Amino acid sequence: MKKIFILFAVVGLIAFSSCEGPEGPEGIPGPATFVTEDTFDFVGPNYERNVPLTGMLSGDNILVYELVSAPNAVDKWALLPQVYYFNDGLETAQYNYTFSKNIVTIFIDGSISDLSQLPNSFRLGKTFRIVIIPGDDGINAKKAKSDYSDYNAVIAKYNIDDSNIKKIN
Repeated sequence: MKKIFILFAVVGLIAFSSCEGPEGPEGIPGPATFVTEDTFDFVGPNYERNVPLTGMLSGDNILVYELVSAPNAVDKWALLPQVYYFNDGLETAQYNYTFSKNIVTIFIDGSISDLSQLPNSFRLGKTFRIVIIPGDDGINAKKAKSDYSDYNAVIAKYNIDDSNIKKIN
């Protein structure tokens, strides 16, 4: 009896392990994750920049980082909003953003009534990186929380290749 059972087990193992069926349908694409970069001047009257988006899925999120390092230094990125103080700390201005599925708007806001009075270095030639990360996709939601203020941690968490960033003209 024992030998018959072993024989059936071996035959069953061989029969089931060698079976192959047709390939199933292709699954839904994974979440989009990518980085784009834009350098521009903030000019009146709105002191904002609209950046078009493509490939964003419902539930995805946007992170925007300002380039804060010196020209010959290693790039350092600061997560928006970034608040700056002027006139001995009496007035503030900040870079901030809003987004929808098709557009990101980066803008200056603050307590300064005339934003044209901000230093040129605050308004002109500013560089920002926009990172699209997946929303609650069930996979990344289970990962440990990351420090979104750290650009490099975000890139590592979502396995983003930022070596060939799409630059906006």
